[in-house]
Amino acid sequence: MSESTKYLLSEDRLPKAWYNLNADLPVPAPPPLHPGTGQPIGPDDLAPIFPMAVIAQEVTSERWIEIPEPVREVYRLWRPSPLVRARRLEKALGTPAKIYFKYEGVSPAGSHKPNTSVPQAFYNQQEGVKRLSTETGAGQWGSSLAFAGSLFGLEVEVFMVRISYEQKPYRRALMETYGARCIASPSPLTESGRAILAKDPHSNGSLGIAISEAVEVAASRDDTKYALGSVLNHVCLHQTVIGEEAMLQMEMAGDSPDIVIACTGGGSNFAGLAFPYVREKLKGAKVRVIGVEPASCPTLTKGLYAYDFGDTGKLTPLVKMHTLGATFMPPGSHAGGLRYHGMAPMVSHVKELGLMEARAYHQTECFAAAVQFARSEGIVPAPESSHAVKGAIDEALRCKREGRAETILFNLSGHGHFDMQAYTDFFAGKLRDNTYEQGDLDAALAELPKVG
Repeated sequence: MSESTKYLLSEDRLPKAWYNLNADLPVPAPPPLHPGTGQPIGPDDLAPIFPMAVIAQEVTSERWIEIPEPVREVYRLWRPSPLVRARRLEKALGTPAKIYFKYEGVSPAGSHKPNTSVPQAFYNQQEGVKRLSTETGAGQWGSSLAFAGSLFGLEVEVFMVRISYEQKPYRRALMETYGARCIASPSPLTESGRAILAKDPHSNGSLGIAISEAVEVAASRDDTKYALGSVLNHVCLHQTVIGEEAMLQMEMAGDSPDIVIACTGGGSNFAGLAFPYVREKLKGAKVRVIGVEPASCPTLTKGLYAYDFGDTGKLTPLVKMHTLGATFMPPGSHAGGLRYHGMAPMVSHVKELGLMEARAYHQTECFAAAVQFARSEGIVPAPESSHAVKGAIDEALRCKREGRAETILFNLSGHGHFDMQAYTDFFAGKLRDNTYEQGDLDAALAELPKVG
């Protein structure tokens, strides 16, 4: 198998359980807090917006959580996903490094997001929920939940960040094809949206605003729950099928990674690939784990590790995470799925424990890397995934300079077939490396809640 390009697992080797890093961390992650009392929240606090099965997964310290058979049945539509050796990219770079990527773009929605949308839809349906509300940035999560809702007979309402709503009409069309309703956020349909529009009628929106709208809708209706595509523990948990499969496939290749790389917005695809390798790192494995984020929204590299709200409207519990401030409005970029003010608490905690590295890139250099990758490997990466591509290429070129034959594994978390306007703008020279205003960041951080 050493000369293979693709490493494919049969369906009978699809993981039967998700991995929970909480069970193995040397220091437990700080608990979410109730914004009113400052005390750790309990299941009753989350019950208005999440089903009980999901709440149990959010707080569990069990190492392995069984994947229900109805979920595994749906997973088999595209899982196990392929592991690919990027031999042509290696040759183009002239590097002695070996480059592998786990390709999540083979899912029906074209990204890693159905790994969690499917179980979330299943658990809600099992508890009698009729409707789901959610937010989406670039549209990957919204289309994934729309897909899952269609399989389990749930109505889905998606608040899509306005700048992405306008940039990516085909993502909206995909959501509607699956039967979901897609609404530009901020919208006049919620108190949260109206408050933002009153201040700025032309607001580009943000994931924080869209979350506020979706949570508000869920909390106001007994038949509706909220589904989240990133950040929280249960989402990171569901995504670990990526890393568990990758480990089996790397064994097939007779190899193991020295470096594991994924892009980071809210943290879910990073957690999915990296957390199983963090487990091995805790056991003594010599592996570097790198999260790559946009320089325009540099949560891990510039944010503070502090308790903050997960949404702009301040409706959610307080979680301790790397944050730019709940009111921070990132500048527009084509990597809409990475424009979130905070980072998953578990990912943030891993960073604080020194178990991972973080770096930030501008979007034009990421698109240049994505084009180089596409011209070598044939796959057009999503703008979000281009950050991981850039990180992998940089590490491969470092290996070239140093004459080191290291093994690099990265997560290609989705394809860019719905993002071609971004590539059109790149080739036309219209893409700009938008940077945030330091004054805006300082103002948002000044509003962090006072805890402790």
